[in-house]
Amino acid sequence: MTKTKRSLGWWQWETLLVTMGGYALYYIIRKNFSLAMPLLGGIGISKVQLGAFLTAGGMLYGIARFTNGIITDRNSARKVMSFGLFVCAIVNIVFGVSDFIALGGAAPTVAKGVSAASALVWTMGILYIINSYFQGMGVGPCVKTLPIWFPPNQLATKQAIWNLSHSIGAGGVFALLGWWIIPHFNAWRLCFLVPAGIAMAGSVGLLFAMKDSPEDVGLPPIPGRKVSVVRTKEESAAYKAFVRDHVLKNPYIWILAISNFFVNTVRFAALDWGPTLLMESKGLTLAAATTLCFTFEIIGGNLGMIAAGWASDHIFGSRTHRTCVFCFLGIALAVAGFWAVPTSAPLVAKLIPFAMIGFFVYGPQALLGISSTQQATPRAAAAAGGILGILGYLSTIVSGVGFGWMAQNWGWNAAYATILVAAIAGGLVVLMMWKAPAEQTSETRG
Repeated sequence: MTKTKRSLGWWQWETLLVTMGGYALYYIIRKNFSLAMPLLGGIGISKVQLGAFLTAGGMLYGIARFTNGIITDRNSARKVMSFGLFVCAIVNIVFGVSDFIALGGAAPTVAKGVSAASALVWTMGILYIINSYFQGMGVGPCVKTLPIWFPPNQLATKQAIWNLSHSIGAGGVFALLGWWIIPHFNAWRLCFLVPAGIAMAGSVGLLFAMKDSPEDVGLPPIPGRKVSVVRTKEESAAYKAFVRDHVLKNPYIWILAISNFFVNTVRFAALDWGPTLLMESKGLTLAAATTLCFTFEIIGGNLGMIAAGWASDHIFGSRTHRTCVFCFLGIALAVAGFWAVPTSAPLVAKLIPFAMIGFFVYGPQALLGISSTQQATPRAAAAAGGILGILGYLSTIVSGVGFGWMAQNWGWNAAYATILVAAIAGGLVVLMMWKAPAEQTSETRG
């Protein structure tokens, strides 16, 4: 028995670290676009066009999280996650040579009655959208796998640790590109080619290292956490009915999803527009803006997720939605504080409140997904996460093309005001489920 417990503990940590690493790799070939945006602006792509990329890709990603979540619930999470990462790496390689595809390597001119610059915009936009769809194969496998490996009383803390992968991936690519690739080479292509090579190698490692369940390594399942793979028509019908009752008809899932819309409005403003926003609204250099974005992710975000997970398990009795209420309050205060910092202020005066935004943002960013698993049960975890993804990435209508249009026509103050309103609204929405139980069971909802 002692040997089995030791083996289980080892494999639990191995699974946690492998899924963290795999999802971090998804982020380095997704948030690399944020660092490339100032350089792409230099070749004639406007803020509104860049914002349109973010909106179209974000909306498709939200849908893809739901559709791929259902695929993941019915298949091997390991295979789905590895395949999606490999395809995203290929798409990023193609993105890195997209000017040759659209223009034959020439500078933007007018050829055959069609603007070559427009051809480049359309080529990049289509590739960004394709990448966004396959990015939707990243989170579902992790949302499915972790509840299978960890019992309910450990899940919030462990999934909060897993959520460090977001910050590790985004912070890592900010550091790689903002501190090294761009300053030394100033080449937008390398913003896609270098991360793609790393991710492609990682997809192969993921295929061999990730395990779907304790049964895959000869261990008994965690009580009440046995993996379910749909194989027959009867199982498929039962699964669809389960999703309908525990996800689509569950009001808590929709409350969490709407809250996810608001927290992602704030999060994507910092992630997608971060370098551009900081350079233009706070007068920072690219290197200084990269430092703030890195701090937002690696220090603020990581500490915030760990603190939120700990508070959920030890203060709020695993009621993650209650922790989110206080996180949204913190977001609002931190956003207001950062907005008020003048351009002439020293770097540290800008760094601290910006890092605090990350600290409070990544609490609900992690916990809303955990709460959806708690309210939908692990059997429908990926499908519930998909619903949150759809609403969460609809926020790119605001944080993508909306912010691009506001910045181009009204200035960044309008964007800051929108972020502040989103933080307040998100807190008020999740407050509606304050009395919800920590976790639903299959019997609770039929």
